[in-house]
Amino acid sequence: MAQAMKIAIVDDEQDMRQSISQWLALSGYDTETFARAEDALKALGPDYPGIVISDIKMPGMDGMQFLKKLMGTDSALPVIMITGHGDVPMAVEAMRLGAFDFLEKPFNPDRMSELAKKAANARRLTLDNRALRKELSDGTQIMKKLIGASPVMERLKEDILDLSQADGHVLIEGETGTGKTLVAHALHAAGSRAGRKFVLVSCAALEEEALSKRLFGPVMPEDAQIPAMEEARGGTLVLEDVETLSEALQAKLLNAINEQGMPSETRIIAISNIQEAGKTCEDVLRNDLFYRLAALRMTVPPLRQRGEDILTLFTRLTEQFAEEYGCEAPKVSAQEAAQLLQAPWPGNVRQLINIAERAVLQARRGSGTIASLLMSDHEEMQPVMTTEGKPLKEYVEAFERMLIDNTMRRHKGSIASVMDELCLPRRTLNEKMAKYGLQRSDYL
Repeated sequence: MAQAMKIAIVDDEQDMRQSISQWLALSGYDTETFARAEDALKALGPDYPGIVISDIKMPGMDGMQFLKKLMGTDSALPVIMITGHGDVPMAVEAMRLGAFDFLEKPFNPDRMSELAKKAANARRLTLDNRALRKELSDGTQIMKKLIGASPVMERLKEDILDLSQADGHVLIEGETGTGKTLVAHALHAAGSRAGRKFVLVSCAALEEEALSKRLFGPVMPEDAQIPAMEEARGGTLVLEDVETLSEALQAKLLNAINEQGMPSETRIIAISNIQEAGKTCEDVLRNDLFYRLAALRMTVPPLRQRGEDILTLFTRLTEQFAEEYGCEAPKVSAQEAAQLLQAPWPGNVRQLINIAERAVLQARRGSGTIASLLMSDHEEMQPVMTTEGKPLKEYVEAFERMLIDNTMRRHKGSIASVMDELCLPRRTLNEKMAKYGLQRSDYL
């Protein structure tokens, strides 16, 4: 459940502070009050998770000085100013300085609630965008999104860390739904360009003329965006579905790359999504462009090759969806675990996300099975159909690891609780956790 938005109320009149606080608390806000602007400043940092409502006329630091200080700390912090009757010129000046809006005394409480709601929504959007930008520029955080400890995923992570330090352009290949765009984000976030622009363009989403303009310009006075090649200068430009570029646009792109020289000022990460059997990006792009884009090359593995990562991913996804829908995550039986491991997963991680969400929804209703969801996605599938035969021992170990992982997560790392639920002596549990690479510290 989302945390209540905070509202800092700053007013030297106690009755006014309390009445505003009580009214907004009834609307579900987490309020805190301050009699002096100086005290409020100590509590309001650059990422304050809320908004501010402040009187203008106060002893000591007045509202206008307070507003200037706040805008200097965080110019996107919504501040609603309360003005006395007839102080409209002062309110206009406050808006010029960056105030979100103003209320003139005596004000209607409903009007205050309406403004608070708008300001809170604006603040929430700002904080979400900041968190996303931070996440996409933080190599450590984004690497954590590449969940899995299978050999192919370990190799992929090593490739990302190696290639992120290089200057050459990169070609990322792989089946649909494997997470190629996430890998592109990781390459950017883990490298020297992490703090610079990351611009993503879907080559398949635009008609040729619109795509040419988006990539190369020209810029018209009415245009809100600058061309992607210019926008990404010094950073990373990601071209999704690069194989859909026409001959003319391939020539333009090659010229733009040649003009930059080597090492390239802007790194290009090309993502190929060719699904046709026996066909590669090299077959579609002109040779000179292909070899420039494929200076460095990597392939994202399909889900069916990731072994027990499938169960780890499924568990994490069902937990997330269960929290979102306010219900319990479905428990996976040994037979269902085998079915998840054996499924061919033509839609890869994207398909797994859909299955996980539907599993949570049907568990909330108390009906349905994971097998039925897999069957409904691909009617030709048999319940235990597999593309790669595996020894029974592998399925047993994968299920055992999932059980211990789920139980540790549910009990927040309490060894005693896990031992009790799984009927395991401590030594056996420790041995199995070591065997499967599970660490208690990850669950605390």
